[in-house]
Amino acid sequence: MLIREATAADWPAIWPFFHTIVAAGETYTYPRDLDEATGREMWLLEPPGHTVVAVDDSGTVLGTAKMNPNHMGGSAHIASASFMVDPRYGGRGVGRALGEYVLAWARAEGYRAMQFNAVVETNTGAVALWESLGFTIMTTLPEGFRHPTKGYVGLHIMYRRL
Repeated sequence: MLIREATAADWPAIWPFFHTIVAAGETYTYPRDLDEATGREMWLLEPPGHTVVAVDDSGTVLGTAKMNPNHMGGSAHIASASFMVDPRYGGRGVGRALGEYVLAWARAEGYRAMQFNAVVETNTGAVALWESLGFTIMTTLPEGFRHPTKGYVGLHIMYRRL
C-alpha cells in the first residue's frame, strides 16, 4: 500500500465511498444529503491542510485522510484529521496505515498534539484503532450525535500528544 498526496484526479474514486459513508449517517457529522461539489471542497484541502489517498499496487484508491490545523491562532499548534476507508477494503490495515501517516505528518509539520473533535462512540472500530495509536478519550458529549438506527449516542473528543 502506498499513501500519497491526493489530487483532483482521485476525487472520482473517492466520491462513491465518501458519499456512501456520509449518506449512511453513522460516523460523520456531515449532512447526510451532502452534494458532491461540497464534499469535494470539504475533503480536498488547500495548504496548510493536506489530503492523501492510500492506493494498492494497481493504483486503486482504498481510503483517504485529510489533516489540518484543528483551530487557528493560539490553537494552531494542534492538528486534526478525518479518515474514510472504502468499505470494500475494510479490515486490511488501511485505516491504521492512514492513522500512522497522519501522526507522522503532524510531527513533521511541527504540531504538538492531535485532536479528533467528533468520534461517534458507536463507531467502536475507529475508537479502538485510535486508542491503539495512543489517543485518549478526553470527554464524551452525551447524546452529541443522532445515529440513524441507535438514536442519540455520545460523541467523543479524542487527543494524543505528539
